[in-house]
Amino acid sequence: MTYDLAIIGAGPAGMAAAIAAQGQGLVTIVIDEQPAPGGQIFRGIEGAAAQDRTLGADYAAGATIARNFRASGVEARFGTTLWHLEPDDEDGLCTLSLADAEGTDTLQARRVILATGAQERPVPIPGWQLPGVMTAGAAQIMLKTTGAVPAEPKRTVLAGQGPLLWLLAVQMLRAGAAPALILETRPADRIRENMGLATNAIAAGGAGMLWKGAKLLAEARLAIPIHRATTGLRAEGDQRLRHVAWDGGRFACDLLLLHEGVIPATHVPMAIGLEHAWDAAQRCWRPMTDERGATSHDRIAIAGDGGGIGGWEAAVASGRIVGLDQARRLGRIDEAGFGMAAAPAIAARRRALALRPFLDAVYAPGAAVLCPPDDATIACRCEEVTAGQVRAAARLGATGPNQVKAYLRCGMGACQGRLCGPTVAALIEETRGLPPGTAGLTRPRAPYKPITVGALAGLAE
Repeated sequence: MTYDLAIIGAGPAGMAAAIAAQGQGLVTIVIDEQPAPGGQIFRGIEGAAAQDRTLGADYAAGATIARNFRASGVEARFGTTLWHLEPDDEDGLCTLSLADAEGTDTLQARRVILATGAQERPVPIPGWQLPGVMTAGAAQIMLKTTGAVPAEPKRTVLAGQGPLLWLLAVQMLRAGAAPALILETRPADRIRENMGLATNAIAAGGAGMLWKGAKLLAEARLAIPIHRATTGLRAEGDQRLRHVAWDGGRFACDLLLLHEGVIPATHVPMAIGLEHAWDAAQRCWRPMTDERGATSHDRIAIAGDGGGIGGWEAAVASGRIVGLDQARRLGRIDEAGFGMAAAPAIAARRRALALRPFLDAVYAPGAAVLCPPDDATIACRCEEVTAGQVRAAARLGATGPNQVKAYLRCGMGACQGRLCGPTVAALIEETRGLPPGTAGLTRPRAPYKPITVGALAGLAE
């Protein structure tokens, strides 16, 4: 069957895009690796955890979106992985290669929206490969899906910066598993230096979001010890984590949760050759899109955090705008109809993004996060390649991550460069004296996610 529109991802942007497109009469299908809608932000939203105040009002808001998605009549394939996308087949259609528990198959669509969201920024500190060290996002996924929190007498430390770090701290606190310590890496003067951006955000409609964040910080600070302006972070242990240490301090812990913000998930758009740009504010690469999510390929659009980090409210608004624009491009509505239908979402996105310049400036990752100073720090965890080895490859002439891949196998493991790519690029730029963003990223290849030879053989049949 050929669909008018295929949407990859059933998070807030993907669900909103599907609802909008289906409402305009497009034959739409949504594909997602998870067993139910919600994405990472609203993971497990249809379960009992959605009714629990532990996760907060923002998480609970996803239940309404999920109900509307289910009621829209959009066809959905959950538990299904996109492992290849061919946007230019001989019939002028997009061909999607999929894998699920039953095997592999393909489908075709006239247009595709990538709503694949974000991933956590890698935090390559000494010892981050030790058992007992995780990302804050991974811990939050466990909380959302199973209600799991660190069991007593776990001594949990959260380290890093950004809104998710504080949100998880409060969620754990409310769940009765408060972290023993927060090591905040934000420099002490960042907020004072960027008060002008906060004032601009308030003027642009961001006061509510700023107040929400302030209340979250206050709740955490009243109950959890905090060490501010932390530098020199490292995990210590033999066969597992035993201590977390930093310049001037050391703390015994069983679980260390790291977080330095999120970046767009660029794996699929990079693989199909979409044009990307270096985002100096968010210190990452992102696909080049216009205000309606259009990319450098006429049949591919991007919605939500995959096109630049904005949060779930901006993702919902973005999804609706992009979904409506696909209907316009396929002739279901004209430009005037699009303008009327999209106007509320455009205004909502503007309000949701009002605070973003302030957040980007206050929580900008430090140089040591982007480019680990200790040569012994693991840069590529799949292949156990150190920062020193990457620097040596750059001195030998490697000008980008694809050359380092040939030298050292960085990016050839299970993550295919998702985790090591930003770090390898930053190390090359530092070693060769290049400006940020000039080394590029590893070019992914299909299959985007590992699949078995048996699955490929089944597709051939």
